[in-house]
Amino acid sequence: GASKMALQMNSDGFVFVEELLAHKQFHSFSLEDVERVVATNDKQRFKLCHHPEDGRLQIRANQGHSVQVTDLELRAEALDDPDYPREAVHGSYMKHWPSIHSQGIRRMNRTHIHLAPALPGDGRVISGMRQSCDRAVWDSIFWSENGVLLTPGDAAGMLPPCYFYRAQRLKPSPCEIELH
Repeated sequence: GASKMALQMNSDGFVFVEELLAHKQFHSFSLEDVERVVATNDKQRFKLCHHPEDGRLQIRANQGHSVQVTDLELRAEALDDPDYPREAVHGSYMKHWPSIHSQGIRRMNRTHIHLAPALPGDGRVISGMRQSCDRAVWDSIFWSENGVLLTPGDAAGMLPPCYFYRAQRLKPSPCEIELH
């Protein structure tokens, strides 16, 4: 991330594009390359905007941070808002199911656990769940700017299984999985 690359990140997660492009890892890229990636990324992972004080162009990841971003624009939605998803789904893989089933979902080295408002293939899912996942757990959260539902979990970064109300095998063919 930005901190490992010694890039100065603002409290809202933005770094200046000029500093990014001056870094040895990115010096061969142009502003047009950055704009193209932001515009065409199918998961809408990035946001470009001008700094409000000096107008310099800046970029940030909408979610997926491994460091705490204090001013990240996350929306807490009113439960009576018709656009608020009624459930959140976490996609994973069978090899992780025994741990998820017994201990819960871990945020790992990120600041949030990523969830989606529906299963892959549903038009509402832009990001938040890999297309290749073969397990899904529903959870009854914050929205990132690109529609990913996020939760920091408990103090240990876990979403305990007591919050799961449904689990499903997705591949090779969908079927419900017993939770208890």
